[in-house]
Amino acid sequence: MMDRELFAIFGDPVEHSLSPLMHNEAFRGLGYPACYTRYRLIDGSTLRERFFSLGLRGVNVTVPHKEAAYRACDLLDPFARKVGAVNTIVEHDGRLHGYNTDAPGFLKAIETFEARDVLCIGAGGTARSTAEVLREAGYRVTILNRGAERLASFREAGFAVDTWESFRPRPFDLVVNLTSAGLRDESLPAPREILEALFARARGAMDVIYGRRTPFLALAEAYGLPCKDGSDMLLYQGVLAFGHFTDHRYSEEEVEIRMRRAFE
Repeated sequence: MMDRELFAIFGDPVEHSLSPLMHNEAFRGLGYPACYTRYRLIDGSTLRERFFSLGLRGVNVTVPHKEAAYRACDLLDPFARKVGAVNTIVEHDGRLHGYNTDAPGFLKAIETFEARDVLCIGAGGTARSTAEVLREAGYRVTILNRGAERLASFREAGFAVDTWESFRPRPFDLVVNLTSAGLRDESLPAPREILEALFARARGAMDVIYGRRTPFLALAEAYGLPCKDGSDMLLYQGVLAFGHFTDHRYSEEEVEIRMRRAFE
């Protein structure tokens, strides 16, 4: 019998995360000897040290540590290397292998929207991976952020970028909040006047935050827009991460069936 393996999610905040319930449902339902817990990681620079001191086999990484996770890895999959952000780490023979399952998870989650022209609000690690996978899939992508500093890498990568100060709203098929605004408070990811001008002409809105009706989604709903939170993205990225955790011994379909129970 295999020894029981330990997995976790690193983040700050992390107490709201459904990932432990999702993964433990799948481990239990598939008979895989492992358990999954939460760990509040305040300082991202200690990620590698904490990983080994806790005796982990793998982790998921959430805000604000996805770029720190990238730096902590010994080996990276091609997409994670390209976007500079990691949300899934697995240990093999003392080396940390980094993956990005956020981006393909997001792409599957927005299939219900009829969208080609997407505005991404935020310029962190989630935004970079999301923007890149959207562009590779043929979407037109614009990045909107408070200041210009974090937009430099997006501009160099060929994305259309804008700051709050210079932005002139136009119609978008989908407006996405890729920041943590609204996760623990009632803040919006951009000034209300900008969001109102966007929602008046947009065709849909999505927030990667899940488990609560954020002010961003509440405002979009007030304009009658089709809306979605981050639950589907969480589910789909979790299914892909589970594959890395278990060396792909199960089909995505049988993992998804069990993980969905966490949302019931």
